[in-house]
Amino acid sequence: MPDAWGIESRYVDATDKKQQVPPEVVERLREIIGTPTDDAGPLIVGEGEQTHTGPGEVVLEDGGTVLVPTGTPADLPLGYHTFVDRSGTERRLIVAPRRCHLPQGWRAWGWATQLYATRSAQSWGMGDLADLARLARWSRQRGAGFLLVNPIGAVAPSLPQQPSPYFPASRRFRNPLYLRVEDVPGAELAADDVRLAAAAGRELNDHRTIDRDAVWQLKQSALEAVWGAGGASTEFDRWYAAQPASLRQFATWSVLVEQHGADWQEWPAELARPQGPAVAEAGERNADRVRFHAWLQWLVEGQLAAAGRDLAVMQDLPIGFDPHGFDAWEWQDLVALEASVGAPPDEFNQLGQDWGLPPFIPWRLRAAGYQPFIDTIRASMSAGGGLRVDHVMGLFRLWWIPDDSGPGGGAYVRYPTRDLLSLVALESTRAGAAVVGEDLGTVEEGVREQLAERDILSYRLLWFEEDDPATWRAKSMAAVTTHDLPTVAGLWDGSDLDTQRRLGQQPNEESTAAIRDRLAKAGGLDGDADSDAAVVAAYELLARAPATLLTATLDDALVEPERPNMPGADEVRDNWSLALPATLEDLESHPTGGRIAEILSAGVAGAAVTPDRPGTNAPR
Repeated sequence: MPDAWGIESRYVDATDKKQQVPPEVVERLREIIGTPTDDAGPLIVGEGEQTHTGPGEVVLEDGGTVLVPTGTPADLPLGYHTFVDRSGTERRLIVAPRRCHLPQGWRAWGWATQLYATRSAQSWGMGDLADLARLARWSRQRGAGFLLVNPIGAVAPSLPQQPSPYFPASRRFRNPLYLRVEDVPGAELAADDVRLAAAAGRELNDHRTIDRDAVWQLKQSALEAVWGAGGASTEFDRWYAAQPASLRQFATWSVLVEQHGADWQEWPAELARPQGPAVAEAGERNADRVRFHAWLQWLVEGQLAAAGRDLAVMQDLPIGFDPHGFDAWEWQDLVALEASVGAPPDEFNQLGQDWGLPPFIPWRLRAAGYQPFIDTIRASMSAGGGLRVDHVMGLFRLWWIPDDSGPGGGAYVRYPTRDLLSLVALESTRAGAAVVGEDLGTVEEGVREQLAERDILSYRLLWFEEDDPATWRAKSMAAVTTHDLPTVAGLWDGSDLDTQRRLGQQPNEESTAAIRDRLAKAGGLDGDADSDAAVVAAYELLARAPATLLTATLDDALVEPERPNMPGADEVRDNWSLALPATLEDLESHPTGGRIAEILSAGVAGAAVTPDRPGTNAPR
C-alpha cells in the first residue's frame, strides 16, 4: 500500500520477487513530493452517475445552468462544468464517459513508422509531413487502415537539435523540423531562397545518418525568408487570435531560447518564471519573432491534417518531457525536477532505466485541476487518428528515481488512476480517437483489466509472447517488435546481438536465443532461411492474432537489421538518427513490404494466408 505521499515501499519485480525500497529512498522522495494538501481538486463523475454535492448550481460548459438540490443529476452532459455551492465556492465538475472511443467491430492494420527516417527523393535530409502524406496514400492502397507515427513534439529551436522523439521540450506543441517547406503557404514569395535551401537539403539524403542540425538550419532560413516576404496570412491571423494563451507562451519561450540558450534553468533570474513581467516584456519587445514561432505551429498543424486525410494518423505520447524544455518551464511548480522517471531492472534491461524525464507531483497535478494533463492529451489527439500512450502504467504508478541515485535506487509513486483514465476517455470521445496503452515491461496485477474496461487497447508483441497469437486478447494492438527491440532481420541474423556486444551492452542472450527459436519453430523456418523468409514468417504469425489493430514496421518491410534505438547507447550509437535504407519510392515496390501488406490485409479480413497463396481480399 502507498503511504500518504503515494510512495510504495515494497514492490514485485519483473521476476515476481518482492523487493523492499531502502528507507533513505522513501525519505528523499517524501522531501521532493512535499506535504500533500487537503485540496479536493475537481469532482469527476461517470456518465449517468449521480453524486452528492449539497445544494447549489452547475454551470455547464456551454454556459447553461442546472439547479442542484442535493446532488448532480444523472443526465448531465459530458464535459467540463463548474459546481457552485450556496456560499459561492466553485469546484470543477467533470462528466466523463465510461469508455474511450472504439468503433464496434473495427479491425485494421497499419505501418509503424519513424517519420524522420522515412525519406523520399524530395526530403531535405529527413522524412517530413509530405512524406507522411505519401506514405498514407500508398498504405491505403495496400489495405492499411492507419499509420502509427513516432512522437513529433517540439524541441528547442537551437543547436544541437534533440534527436530523441521521446525527449520533447513540449508534448503540446509540434516540431517544425517535419515541415515540407515547398508546401508552406507563401513559399512562392521567397522562391529563390526556398529553391536553394531545398537543393542543399536534398544533398543530405546522400548520408544514412540524419543531421538534424543541418536540416534545421536550412529549413529555418527558408522559413524565415518566407515569413519576411509576407508569409503570414489573414487565415493565420484568425487562427492565432483563437488560440489559448499557452501558444503565445510557447512562442515567447522559443524566442527566449534563441536569445539565452535551450536550458531555462540557466537563464537570467528574472526570466525563470513564465508569469513574470520580464517574460511579458520580452514577448512584447520581440512580437514579430513570437508570431513567427506561432506561425510555424500553424504550418505544422495544417500539414499534419493534410497527411491524415487519406489515412488515420495515430500519434505517440511520450511518458514525459525534457526538464530543461517548455513544459517543464511553464509547469515547474507541478513537477519534481529533483527526480526522474524510469524502470527498475527487468529481464530485458538488467540495469534498469533512467529516462531523465521529471514526473508530475500527483497531489499538485490534482490541485491544478489536471489541466496540464488535459491539455497534453487533447493536443496529442487533435489530429483525431488515435493515440498510443507510451508506458501507460504511468497512469497508475511511476518509478521515481531521486536525484542521481541510479535506476535501481528508486520507488513507485502512485497516481490518481480513476481520474486520469476518465479524462483520457473524455478527450478520446471528443476527438473520436482510439487509445492504445503501451503496457510492456513490469505491469502490476489488475492494470490490463482496468484498461480493457475503458476500451484502451493493450499492446502485444510477438517477441514477448510465448502463446500462439491466435489466443491473444482482441482488445489489443499486436506487433512483432518495437523501436527499442530487435528488428526481425537483426534478431534472425544475429547482428543485433553483435551490435549490443560491440557497444558494451549487457544483452540477455538466453532470452534472445529463445525468441529466435520460437520464431523458427512456429514459423517453420530451417537454419538456412534468410532474413526475408524470417520477416514473412513473423508476420504470418502476427496475422493470426484477433487483435483490433495489427502493426508492421517499415524497418521490417525493408528487411533492415538495425533497430531505430538501442536503449542506453546514446553516447556510442546514432540512436533515432538512422534513415531507412531505401526511399519511399523504393519502398512502394519492395517485395517484402508488399508481402507484409497482403498478409495483414488478409488477417484483418479474417482470411488465412499461406506462404504460397498471397491474400487478395484486402479491404480498400
